[in-house]
Amino acid sequence: MSNVAGFWVRLGARLLDALLIGMVIGTFVFLFQMDTGSRVTQTIESVASILYFVLLPVFVYGYTVAKRLLNIRIVKKDGGNVGFGAMVVREVIGGFIYVMTFGIALVVSAFMVGLRKDKRSLHDFLAGTYVTHDRPEHWE
Repeated sequence: MSNVAGFWVRLGARLLDALLIGMVIGTFVFLFQMDTGSRVTQTIESVASILYFVLLPVFVYGYTVAKRLLNIRIVKKDGGNVGFGAMVVREVIGGFIYVMTFGIALVVSAFMVGLRKDKRSLHDFLAGTYVTHDRPEHWE
């Protein structure tokens, strides 16, 4: 593992990505005059978020939009590109664990990223990933 990304840059990327998703969903809701509290709207937002955080890193070398802006990306523990399975475990299963522990596991993960030398969180351990500043080998 090399050039690992720390707590603040990872938090910043997650917040920027959430803002981006919120803006896109908000625009969609406004254009189609949808009820923001409806189950349909909430389901659309949830599905869009899952697709964004799971699929985009698989197809764009571990980057989301905000991770690319902040020059960090998700990679496998061996430094290779992440796959669909790893991203499902990292985002969906990891998120499920955070919800099921009422956020306690999320707080533990934040401390792990802040205090561990390898800066890996709980969802990184589950998926066999870490976040790095290194660019892909063939990236221009």
